[in-house]
Amino acid sequence: MQKIILVGYMAVGKTTIAQLLSEKIDFKTVDLDKFIEQKIGLSIDEIFTQKGELYFRKIEHKFFKEILDNDENNIISTGGGTPCYANNHLLLNGKNCVSIYLKASVNVVFERLKDVKKKRPLVANKSEDELKEFIAKHLFERSYFYNYATFKISTDFKTLETIVEDILKVLF
Repeated sequence: MQKIILVGYMAVGKTTIAQLLSEKIDFKTVDLDKFIEQKIGLSIDEIFTQKGELYFRKIEHKFFKEILDNDENNIISTGGGTPCYANNHLLLNGKNCVSIYLKASVNVVFERLKDVKKKRPLVANKSEDELKEFIAKHLFERSYFYNYATFKISTDFKTLETIVEDILKVLF
């Protein structure tokens, strides 16, 4: 079994790229947030609201390990914070695992998030100025964990197809 783990900040395209990559290499995709929602029976937003971030991070770690330990070939799209908690960054390069940091600049992430922020619990109530500052701060804080990934691929101003081709080049 092989695992390809996609990490990076929210709105860099982890889920979409996982799906496109899956079509090329015939691995099953697993979106960690959707997996958690199915297991718990609540949306990520509801989990954060009703049970808090600490609870979420504990179950996120548990289910991340569960996916890593299964006997399938998977492409795992993680949540933006997954590598940053519960030593999950140490799991990015485990046995039969390869990880890819999909790296985007503050301005690119801001442009992708500003019109859809209501769907993202961490940024839903931020003004545009607050959002840009939040993204910059988070990217700085999280870069340490993201950089544990086996490979880094810049996504700025690239088509989804180009990003998938870049990933295939480093994998094979």
